[in-house]
Amino acid sequence: MHPFPAPPRKVQIGDAAAFVGITPRSIRHYHQIGLLPERERGADGRRRYGYGEIIRLLWIRRMADAGIALDDIRDAFDGGAPGGAASDGAASDGGAPGGPASDGAAEGIADVLARLEDALAAQEAELQRQRARVHRMRTLGDRLGLLDGLVSGRLEGAPAGSLRQDDLDALLVTERVFGPLGAAVQAGRFLALAADPALRAESDRVDAAEEALDDAVAVDDPRVAQVAAERHAFETELMRVIEESGQPEEDDALFAAWDAAHPPEEEATASRARSTDGSRSRSAADVIRSMPYDLSPARVRCMELAVRLGAEAASPSAP
Repeated sequence: MHPFPAPPRKVQIGDAAAFVGITPRSIRHYHQIGLLPERERGADGRRRYGYGEIIRLLWIRRMADAGIALDDIRDAFDGGAPGGAASDGAASDGGAPGGPASDGAAEGIADVLARLEDALAAQEAELQRQRARVHRMRTLGDRLGLLDGLVSGRLEGAPAGSLRQDDLDALLVTERVFGPLGAAVQAGRFLALAADPALRAESDRVDAAEEALDDAVAVDDPRVAQVAAERHAFETELMRVIEESGQPEEDDALFAAWDAAHPPEEEATASRARSTDGSRSRSAADVIRSMPYDLSPARVRCMELAVRLGAEAASPSAP
């Protein structure tokens, strides 16, 4: 019968790393951050590791594989050494296998695990949201799918291919500034244009006329007032089409559903959060001042005149 091979009392760093399944560089890093006490070097200038330290390394790796940060592992082990080993390594030459830590360390690990579970739950929820967004992008198209579901849902009735890039760009800006509800209401405009080729053609004509009011056109040029009148006439016709399509009733339903899903106290909390991250709602005038629209003075004057015409038409005293 062959004699049973006597196991080594201690092993060098390479053998310890190989047994645990890590690298010697990892062990050196654990020394540097205080996760594993350093052994004194022997006469040959090498460090050697005993049973207790191997146990500690095994638990470190297992906890790291579970997603626990090294700093948290170190804090958890501050309550006691793993496997019954003393923190100075004096008891690391032997001893029976034990749990991952003493009672104090176990309590610390339990706290770390509780925080980790909460963090993973939040990550899982965010991952589900990301997967939903990716699915919507694949289903609706990369641009439309990036808009909030309230906005893209409002556009479901648009004929295939009728929505333009400029339409989606405008909705993206509106959603950022006024939120999904504001963009969903604005989406009604593009639904009306998508359903009426003649109206879309007139929209393109007025847009082109406005774009022609470049920096070479003076603000008092007669064309400015003419284009403003054309814009007012177009917007009046567009609003007539929108009202006849029943969209105002749909808007009312959107507002009611939004209010039901966002109680006043929750909306107030969300508003305070938006105010801290710079994404609070702003007026249209604020948007024009802050967004780089690159509008010429003549075009800005045209917009002002068109707004004035609209206000005059809506005034009770208007003829």
